[in-house]
Amino acid sequence: MAHWIVDAITLAYQAQGVPCPFRLRAHSTRSVASSWAAGVFLIYLTANGSDSKKLRVEDSMDSPPSRVIHIRKLPNEVSETEVIALGLPFGKVTNILMLKGKNQAFLELGTEEAAVTMVNYYTAVTPQVRNVPVFIQYSNHKELKTDSALNQRAQAVLQAVSAVQEGGSPSSAAGESVLTPAPSPVLRIIIDNMFYPVTLDVLQQIFSKFGTVMKIITFTKNNQFQALLQFSDPVNAQQAKLSLDGQNIYNSCCTLRIDFSKLVNLNVKYNNDKSRDYTRPELPAGDGQPPMDPSVAATLSKDSTSLLGTPSGMVTSYSSGGGFPSSLGAISPLSAAAAAAAAAGRVALSGHTGPGGVLLVSNLNEEMVTPQSLFTLFGVYGDVQRVKILYNKKDSALIQMSDGNQAQLAMSHLNGQKMYGKIIRVTLSKHQTVQLPREGLDDQGLTKDFTSSPLHRFKKPGSKNFQNIFPPSATLHLSNIPENVTEEDLRLLFSNSGGTVKAFKFFQDRKMALLQMSTAEEAIQALIDLHNYDMGRGHRLRVSFSKSTI
Repeated sequence: MAHWIVDAITLAYQAQGVPCPFRLRAHSTRSVASSWAAGVFLIYLTANGSDSKKLRVEDSMDSPPSRVIHIRKLPNEVSETEVIALGLPFGKVTNILMLKGKNQAFLELGTEEAAVTMVNYYTAVTPQVRNVPVFIQYSNHKELKTDSALNQRAQAVLQAVSAVQEGGSPSSAAGESVLTPAPSPVLRIIIDNMFYPVTLDVLQQIFSKFGTVMKIITFTKNNQFQALLQFSDPVNAQQAKLSLDGQNIYNSCCTLRIDFSKLVNLNVKYNNDKSRDYTRPELPAGDGQPPMDPSVAATLSKDSTSLLGTPSGMVTSYSSGGGFPSSLGAISPLSAAAAAAAAAGRVALSGHTGPGGVLLVSNLNEEMVTPQSLFTLFGVYGDVQRVKILYNKKDSALIQMSDGNQAQLAMSHLNGQKMYGKIIRVTLSKHQTVQLPREGLDDQGLTKDFTSSPLHRFKKPGSKNFQNIFPPSATLHLSNIPENVTEEDLRLLFSNSGGTVKAFKFFQDRKMALLQMSTAEEAIQALIDLHNYDMGRGHRLRVSFSKSTI
């Protein structure tokens, strides 16, 4: 008992970057209450005749959001780079504290929003380091204060990674020893467990987060879909490899295996669905798959296949240990384009079935939310069939989408977003359908059937809406604008939704426009209020989120 108390108190001081008191000891555990200002653990020792202890870890799932993340159950000898890589896909990592003796770490992200996205994602998909499940939760600390003298190696690695994030190059000698310079701007990508099609456009949207994608060649070799992708700078290729290697494009499938290619430049002859040179849009389309440059073919025949972590066709399953349910897989925040492809109705390979299409949405503003507002917002990502706000828990609702792919897409984009001033939580429900109230039963309008709604965006096969699905952003795309409507009219209309219009730009034909609100939350509110707004002369305004900025 005493030894356990000493360990707990020592960990608390380490977490604060404060030296532990010399010769710390714990004596009788009876009638003793031990607490300290570090605030990491609180130990209660009772005096009721039997010694007992209760340990409260600061990072409970009920903790409020914080940009500091607590990571536990890390494997032995894990490196700082591996821990930092857990946070890289979600934003800039600004600090790290490694507690290697306890197999724990604290990771500080640049913004609370990035931390919320990280925790939301890893709540649904079990995070793994070296194939070992780890546990990720918010910390009670709002920022991470570390003693640089005691944390030199971690800080050197962080400096090197930050340099890569910011498009520079690692300057610290310690950092350079961990992150060696990228040998090539060209990445070789293999897609493992490919249950859904992965297109050239999917790859471009995923990898362009890390820098300018100049060229892509896709091909099939040894019955595996592969690609060569060239960045404008080797540093961007290094960052993409560090962040994306091992990530799934879709839930539990389409796993990215990434290595550097021996090529330093790709020779693309055609711009079509198999290859693309984004620097030369004038290239012809050719017929089918373009002939591959001989130097490329020679290099491919020599490239190592050691980055294949599992035999071809085998699905790597996530552990469900530690309370992170493996059945609640979510699409990575980096893979919006891939999710859009799934939502477009591409058929999975034979024998593969996805999860159900019902979502549970919680932490809603029960004073403001309606079935119609949920239909409009979630309808951006799929065709909503039914909505039920729970009678006895009006801050929660069930939303039935057309299929599981659309449910996954909506969850990945809307979980953690602000709606009516509250951060909503979106998870997959155990229900397969949303039941309508019995005939004659008044449920106060909490349930609504939208099956026959004319406002479904995706019911028409091949609709362009499938290619224009983006996460919530401050910029909105407006279409179906009458020719007599002016910029001032639209600015006034959107200002009346409760936000501030920061910028506006008409397209050349003036039937479409981009409009930028102050925040994504304001844009969400405006979309809910004004999508399908009657502009007169039979014109209904169409509003969606845009990836562009003005």
